[in-house]
Amino acid sequence: MESLYVIKIGGNIVDNPALLTECLQAFATIEGQAILVHGGGKLATSFAQKMGVQQTMIEGRRVTDKETLKIVTMVYAGHINKNIVSQLQSIGVNAIGMTGVDGNLIRAHKRADLSIDYGFVGDVDEVNQSLIQSLLSNGMKLVVAPITHDGQGQLLNTNADTIAQSIAVAMAAQYQVHLIYGFEREGVLTDMNDPSSVMHHIDSVSYVKLKKDHIIFEGMVPKIDNAFVALAGGVASVIIGKAENVHALIKGTAGTTIKI
Repeated sequence: MESLYVIKIGGNIVDNPALLTECLQAFATIEGQAILVHGGGKLATSFAQKMGVQQTMIEGRRVTDKETLKIVTMVYAGHINKNIVSQLQSIGVNAIGMTGVDGNLIRAHKRADLSIDYGFVGDVDEVNQSLIQSLLSNGMKLVVAPITHDGQGQLLNTNADTIAQSIAVAMAAQYQVHLIYGFEREGVLTDMNDPSSVMHHIDSVSYVKLKKDHIIFEGMVPKIDNAFVALAGGVASVIIGKAENVHALIKGTAGTTIKI
């Protein structure tokens, strides 16, 4: 079965031109099919501050009111997505930039949470497997921004970690899918101040204790939650680590491997 690499990069990579360039150069040399999913939280937050739009984060997830939705759509689907695609084109990668809206790529629904109102935040319902398959088979690399839609004309902000997981699971019947969460650290750390304190493996039992002890918290929680969902959905492997070290992550010689 052919391999497919679904790689997610976050705001700390997107906001750092040198790191982003290094990451994209590594992405360009991946053998086999590949999809890049990006967030861009820090840039969106910066824009919101300049525009006087207050931001609220709950366990690494952004509460999205109407004004924030406009900002994340402009930043994620516009500036960041097209900047990444243009850089990939400049190094010979024929990439296409998409959101969940384009080609009905990802259908979602507005999150219904009785305890917390997340605003216009979407939870994924369906991924258009046939569209992805068609684009990949025509030699395209996909660059996906985490804006989805509900089929009724409403845009929704959806966590990029969840987007990556949903795409990985959707394609697991057709490919041997490897999901990589790339960020600015070597992996999941036991001590945020010690870059060498990488946990090489995390399973569901150790994860419960790590959260309880507040070693894993905030933005790392959605990543690992999604990792377990991906593995349960047939994804071959999930690794979290330094985005520019993608080849070492693919080989399993770096980063944190998540196991059920």
